[in-house]
Amino acid sequence: MNTYIYLREVRFHAYHGVMPQERTVGADFAVDLRVEYPFVAAVRSDKVEDTLNYAHLYNIVKREMANPSNLLEHVAGRIAEAVFCEYPESHALDICITKLNPPMGADLKGAGIEIH
Repeated sequence: MNTYIYLREVRFHAYHGVMPQERTVGADFAVDLRVEYPFVAAVRSDKVEDTLNYAHLYNIVKREMANPSNLLEHVAGRIAEAVFCEYPESHALDICITKLNPPMGADLKGAGIEIH
């Protein structure tokens, strides 16, 4: 059985980007995170200690999103590293960070990166 914990479309206002304006004014971002984690014991036990606490997972993402970076790739890498460090039982991770309405003169919903 494959089991996953996920956060979907978590929104942040953060200061990532290479343009000075992005670092000063900031931008809105959406983060999707899915972690493969063996919580089969929680299916049977109904105990929170047998799973990955998604509130704590959110706090990891929030902490890393608050740390400005030039590249979203760098932010995603920090999030992945923190998840695997704090939850070594995790098997895999998918993360998508989207900069909503990026400053590039185009009419688009967002642009971003994905890591698996």
